[in-house]
Amino acid sequence: MLDTKIAMAEERASFDAWYGLAVLFIGYTVSFIDRTILSLLVEPIKTALDLSDTQVSLLHGLAFAIFYTLLGIPIARLADRHSRKYIISVGIFVWSMMTAVCGLADRFSTLFLARVGVGVGEAALSPAAYSMLADMFPKKQLGLALSLYSAGVYVGAGLAFIIGGLAVQLALDMGAVTLPFVGHVDSWRLIFFIVGLPGVFVALLMLTVKEPIRRNSQAAHRNDSGLLTVFRFIGTDPSTFLLHFVGYSLLGLVFNAFIAWAPTYFIRVHSLTAGDIGPLLGGLIFVFGGSGMIFGGVYSDLLRDRGVPAAPLVSSRLAGICLLPICLAIPIAGSVWVSCLFFAAFFFFAAFPFGAAAAAIQLATPTRLRAQMSAVYLFVLNLAGIGFGPTLVALITDYGFDDTSRVGWSLAIVGAIAAPLGAVALHFAIKPFAETVKLREQEGYC
Repeated sequence: MLDTKIAMAEERASFDAWYGLAVLFIGYTVSFIDRTILSLLVEPIKTALDLSDTQVSLLHGLAFAIFYTLLGIPIARLADRHSRKYIISVGIFVWSMMTAVCGLADRFSTLFLARVGVGVGEAALSPAAYSMLADMFPKKQLGLALSLYSAGVYVGAGLAFIIGGLAVQLALDMGAVTLPFVGHVDSWRLIFFIVGLPGVFVALLMLTVKEPIRRNSQAAHRNDSGLLTVFRFIGTDPSTFLLHFVGYSLLGLVFNAFIAWAPTYFIRVHSLTAGDIGPLLGGLIFVFGGSGMIFGGVYSDLLRDRGVPAAPLVSSRLAGICLLPICLAIPIAGSVWVSCLFFAAFFFFAAFPFGAAAAAIQLATPTRLRAQMSAVYLFVLNLAGIGFGPTLVALITDYGFDDTSRVGWSLAIVGAIAAPLGAVALHFAIKPFAETVKLREQEGYC
């Protein structure tokens, strides 16, 4: 009976599925705007709160990543057993309000705690979203669906830089402002209010999404003893999942390092203002990052249609290889436009793997564990990527070069080491992953 309902839902091509994807995409876009806006405010925040590059990197990375990673797993367990749309809606509300609270911070510690709060809210989104999308779309469209959803990263980052860059420059030109109930505030604080509060409306929009029927839902409630079950499952096939986690975490580290410090690179090296670089860099991320994510998912689906069971990993390995020369070229670019060319190529190939990465987890995991496995994957990915990527660049700049103008070389060093190591890990994961996917298909989970 359940299989019949699922088949009927798929035959309707499901307006509900595409509407749900659209709302989740909006949510992911908003999440990345709130997450990324800090990158454009590095210089005014450093000046106002007397911070170093390393402290700023902790605000961008570790503060956000602490509970974003830790809470993802228990929230995913809730998502495997309860309404996913309500979980996501509450998360959107929390991170939006905490983004606004960032504008009230008067020292490093309070801004750190506010960024922790942003991470707490955003922890609710992707594990539940991945699980919903896997139930909304047939497997032949899953790579595309997850790539479209994941493109919200690049649309969000692009809009954060485009709108945020213009808003930051306008606010900085205005100087301090007086707000009702808040009083006299610096202009950079106003930006957090502007980008944070609209998320409340997205939280309400999420409530209009129809909760999808869970595939193989009877199995979802058998033999489920919580997170220990997930780790036991990983232990049965460590070559597949551990190498998957390591490979994508290293690629994610490179992406997050560049997202955090790209605006500062253009400001310090090429003497651009936030208003100049915001729209320019945002356009590059929007166009090339978004298209890279989508092309990566489509390419993975094409490989799978041609009988390549490890298609997500094969396509992602290619991206890791291509990133090496691009990262090495960035610090030697002689002009703004040459730098933009290299950054365009970087964002395309940095985005290429990640729709496929999410699809890989869904294809290799039994239904009852998908949300929790997604959370474990995101835990490793974001702890490494968000938690350490920006900070590694800052440490090299502050203590390796002791020269803030050398941030481009710091980016190159991090990228040239992490990207090829990620490609190597994915290469060795291809064979065991293919065997795991075939097993899931035999069990009827894919």
